Amino acid sequence: MKKLLALAASLAISVSVFAGEYPDISIKEVKALVAAKKAVFIDVNGTESYAKGHVPGALDFDAIENDLAKSLPADKSTLIVAYCGGPRCKAYKAAAEAAEKLGYKNVKHMSAGISGWNAAGEKTEKKSKK
Repeated sequence: MKKLLALAASLAISVSVFAGEYPDISIKEVKALVAAKKAVFIDVNGTESYAKGHVPGALDFDAIENDLAKSLPADKSTLIVAYCGGPRCKAYKAAAEAAEKLGYKNVKHMSAGISGWNAAGEKTEKKSKK
């Protein structure tokens, strides 16, 4: 019975590690990184939402997903911050996992999402109409 419990516990730990959870980053930290231009932000809310407002300098994941490697810096230690709609949204994982597959080791998640960013009164950029 002890062996079975140990196996179940180790399996549970393996699954949670494999689940690909990314460290959270606060709005305050993101604001500082935006000002210092020290990270790459990826908005996973869709092109329509992106056009209405996104974290300044963020990339539109929908628009670059198939060519993400060309949009990210060569330095694989660059901080990559993915976000989506808000705390319950899990769409950010698509961008985080894509960056990780490309070899980026410093990938984080702004769990507050664009809704939290807006609620905090932070400025957004809007996609200009061409």
